[in-house]
Amino acid sequence: MKAFLKKILPGKQSRQLRTRYLYLRGLCYRGKNYYCPFCNHSYRKLLPGGFNLPVIESMQIIGAGLRQNMVCPGCGSTDRDRLLYVYLNQKKVLDKKGLRILHIAPEPMLAQYIASNNPAEYICGAMYHEGVYYGTDLVIMDVQQIPFPPNAFDLLICNHVLEHVADDLLAMQEIYRVMDKGGIGILQVPWSPMLDTTITDESITSREGREAVFGQFDHVRLYGKDYPAQLEKAGFTLSKVSATELLTEENTKRDFAINQKEVIFVVEKQT
Repeated sequence: MKAFLKKILPGKQSRQLRTRYLYLRGLCYRGKNYYCPFCNHSYRKLLPGGFNLPVIESMQIIGAGLRQNMVCPGCGSTDRDRLLYVYLNQKKVLDKKGLRILHIAPEPMLAQYIASNNPAEYICGAMYHEGVYYGTDLVIMDVQQIPFPPNAFDLLICNHVLEHVADDLLAMQEIYRVMDKGGIGILQVPWSPMLDTTITDESITSREGREAVFGQFDHVRLYGKDYPAQLEKAGFTLSKVSATELLTEENTKRDFAINQKEVIFVVEKQT
């Protein structure tokens, strides 16, 4: 599998500068109100993140919009990262021996955490490389044509990617293909509970048009309540885990500042 890996410039100096900046910023925000499980520190407040557009508010898009206390000042993790940390821990997903993982568009702190659990194989892939955020090994890949053989992975994480790709059903089928029988995937997208049917329109290509309809300049669709049905069409069985289900006594006492409106879409390949 390592033959697929492409060496790229590590951007080591940039990452070191970013780490130092985050450390100093984190010191300024230390307190007792919120807790980040990635950097293991508590803060009086976290930083806001995201942005608002009319469609985000009118369609109540989950996974988008301006959120207070979203970004950890000490490590840069987001509410979405911390939610998945809670899920992976509570469900003991990373405890399986010999775990083979593909992480598409890896979130920096989540990727570091997964790697620290020493899976048998952990591969990160993305359409392009960002030296500040990604490590020295990254597969430059298109999720619509994943460069790995069938049944290669036990866990696949692909968050907030499918809304960017031209043929999302093909991408879902590719994810299904490279997952092994019994494997699971976490496939988060921004979606609107106001929409029964996903909106897509190939004629909308301008930045302004996509922001107005899809909620972001580089999105090509806005998912609706039919997103689970689309995953099942690709062959998956689906379970949904709400953020509120994961709020145990421990992470309620230490506020992880996760978005309680989020729903984790967990897919499984049964055959």
